[in-house]
Amino acid sequence: MITLLAAAALAAAPAPTPEPQPLVIGETGTLEVLGQRREVSIVLPPDYAKDPEKRWPVVYQLDGDIRQDLMMGVGLLRWNALWGRSEDAILVGIATKDRQRELLPATKDPAEAKRYPTAGESAAFRAWLAGTVKPLIEARYRTDGSAVLIGESAAGHFVVETWELAPQLFTGYAAISPSLQWDFEALSRRPLGTAPRPPLYISLADEGGAMESGMERFLAVLPQSQPYCFSDRRKELHHATTLHGLFPEALQYLMPTEADWLTDYGMVLRCERRGGAG
Repeated sequence: MITLLAAAALAAAPAPTPEPQPLVIGETGTLEVLGQRREVSIVLPPDYAKDPEKRWPVVYQLDGDIRQDLMMGVGLLRWNALWGRSEDAILVGIATKDRQRELLPATKDPAEAKRYPTAGESAAFRAWLAGTVKPLIEARYRTDGSAVLIGESAAGHFVVETWELAPQLFTGYAAISPSLQWDFEALSRRPLGTAPRPPLYISLADEGGAMESGMERFLAVLPQSQPYCFSDRRKELHHATTLHGLFPEALQYLMPTEADWLTDYGMVLRCERRGGAG
């Protein structure tokens, strides 16, 4: 009887609970720019270690701290790759601290200058990306030479400004709801010339006002030979939802695959205006 009771007690005892293990998705390093230390996080494709000869494209995500948009970017990039919507890639999340200081040039608008007194050092931030961040990534990881820069709002303005002033830094650009109202819409007033530039994905949500007029002016001067995709979401998306909604589509345009099933699943690339062969 005692033996039976002991056996019953053992059978009813719960199985040992496994000890939780860390879930590691990437690595991070701390660099300094404009007198501030910030994190640069790197998330590799799941198959990165399987083929030591394979090289990968890189997506540089602005506002890419773990407290900002890093996890969203990683998830959407992986989801795109899972469906074959865009190529898989190394994702580099670049933290921002004072966004107007780092991502915008100086402004002549007194109201903007008063509201954002530290703004105006985008050129220094771009030089840091070009001279420190990109060389570090290319030296440490197996990159294939393709590099996409993606940002939204003030970071979208930085993307367009970089595409205009230093187009050779990246092979593709995605500016989601860029703040083209900045400095009396100055970015949309610069002559672009006819020199070829990398493909540009650009979009607008329901922001209206000077953001919208700046966008219309910018689109009006884009050469038809320039590869670009303008996604017009003024009736569907808000400024707060545009990055989440269009990050996958931007990658679909800039890092396309040969998948022929995407339309069947609603993964449609919408370009209300389009130029070049991109």
